[in-house]
Amino acid sequence: MPATATLSSKFQISIPKAVREQQHWEAGQEFVFMPKGKGVLVMPVPERDQLAGIAKGASTEGYRDRSDRY
Repeated sequence: MPATATLSSKFQISIPKAVREQQHWEAGQEFVFMPKGKGVLVMPVPERDQLAGIAKGASTEGYRDRSDRY
């Protein structure tokens, strides 16, 4: 059975321990909430060093520069 939580009167949700441990989430970590249909995708905001190389191999053709704008 999936882990569940209840929304409090202060609109807070406690993330179940099993989920926190599986995802290696820690107190103080920042999250982003992205609406998806009738649900919400919750993901941790990545640290800057985790983004290094994310666009490696991306095509630079068709790139719009500021000079292309009005």
